[in-house]
Amino acid sequence: MTEQLAVAVLGASGRMGTEAVKAVEAAPDMKLVAALGRNDSLDALIDAGAKYIVDLTVPDSTEANVRFAVEHGMHAVVGTTGWDAARLGALRALLAEHPESGVLIAPNFALGSVLASAFAAKASKYFESVEIIELHHPNKVDAPSGTAVRTAQLIAAAREEAGVPASPDATETSLDGARGCAVDGVRVHSVRLRGLVAHQEVLLGGPGEQLTIRHDSYDRASFMPGVLLGLRQVAAHPGLTVGLDGYLDLGL
Repeated sequence: MTEQLAVAVLGASGRMGTEAVKAVEAAPDMKLVAALGRNDSLDALIDAGAKYIVDLTVPDSTEANVRFAVEHGMHAVVGTTGWDAARLGALRALLAEHPESGVLIAPNFALGSVLASAFAAKASKYFESVEIIELHHPNKVDAPSGTAVRTAQLIAAAREEAGVPASPDATETSLDGARGCAVDGVRVHSVRLRGLVAHQEVLLGGPGEQLTIRHDSYDRASFMPGVLLGLRQVAAHPGLTVGLDGYLDLGL
């Protein structure tokens, strides 16, 4: 039998963390060696013999958690938001000193969502207009979502490479927020509504037609196949990978 991956879940008492604990425990090729909450010491990772961590904590602690993991020779799969350009740059510098470690930072672990974002980026080169609507539960603390930001970045890069101009917009006056926010020139609109989990629509428009690419997560269990895929692949991808699409053969 292949040796099981020794996995620790950080943020194990949260909604995502609870699902991750169940998923790792059910995976035959993994062994849950630690499940850490908010006030637990990271030294417990060493004591437990963890070789892989899943970080599903909060933005204020995720950077320190990942740094600890890398400095102690562990691989990290990260679903926590808050990784801006400065933090990513510092992490790349740290990983250069620890080339054996792999880190995956994924704004979304739902495979359907990752595919939808990739499809939207590909399609956006052929449409004059593009905007994003992301819809989440009202307990979500950040807006726009990390998934929407990632999708907008992918779309902007694809359109720039193809030489597609910015979406037309003749708006001259508007209330604050009426046009959403701009991420690399792509408009993103955020909805927070009771009953939702995680949903995203990319609206693409051209003369006489519209294409909508939508993904819906109705349960946080939808994120777990991506978490497990990340754990299985991260050691084979040393250094930093941003986006689960980096581990997928999309052929786009």
